[in-house]
Amino acid sequence: MEPLNYLLEAWRAMSLVELCGVLTGIACVWLAARQHIWTWPTGLVSVGLYVLVFYDARLYADMGLNAFYFITSLYGWYLWLYGGKNHTERKVGRVRKKELVRLVLLGVLFTIGLGYFLDNYTNADLSYPDSATTAISLIGYWMMAKKQLENWLVWLVVDVLYVGMYLYKELYLTSFLFFVYLILSVKGYLNWKRELEAREKINAMVGV
Repeated sequence: MEPLNYLLEAWRAMSLVELCGVLTGIACVWLAARQHIWTWPTGLVSVGLYVLVFYDARLYADMGLNAFYFITSLYGWYLWLYGGKNHTERKVGRVRKKELVRLVLLGVLFTIGLGYFLDNYTNADLSYPDSATTAISLIGYWMMAKKQLENWLVWLVVDVLYVGMYLYKELYLTSFLFFVYLILSVKGYLNWKRELEAREKINAMVGV
C-alpha cells in the first residue's frame, strides 16, 4: 500500500498547490482590472505555484510560460509605477497597429516552433494547442505590463481556449480559474476603456 499512499499524498499536495494558485490568480486579475499595483506581487505568487502544477501535468509550454510570467511581472510592476512621463505612474493606452502586427507574427512563429519541438522531442500533451495558448498569453501579458487596453481582448480569446484545454486535462480548479478570468477580463476591459475615454475626452477639450 505504500506506493498507493505516496501517490495519494502527492495528489493531495498538488491539489493544494493548484488551489492556492487559483486563489492568488483570481486576486491578481481582479486587482489588475482595478489597476491596483498589488496585482504584480500577487501574480508572482500565483505563477510560481503554477510552474509546479503544469510540470506535474506535463504541460511544459504552460510551465515555461509561467516562468516567463514571473520575470515579466517584475517588469510590469516597475513599469506601472514608473513607466509614465517623468517616471510617474503609467496610464492606460492603446496598442499601435504596427506593434500589434509584429506581436501576431511573432505569436504564429512561436506557436509553430514550440509546437514542433514539444511534439517531436518531449512527451508533452496537446503540443500545438498548448503552444498556441502560450503564444497568445505571452502577447496578452506583455500588453498588460504596458497597460494597453487591448490586452483584455487577448485574454478573452485565450481564456476560452484554456477552459476547454484544462477540462480535457482534468485540471478542474484551473479550468474554473480561467472561467473566472474570462468574466474578470470583461470587467477589466470596461474599466480601463472608461478611464481611457475619459482622459482622451479631457485631453481633447484642453487641446493636448
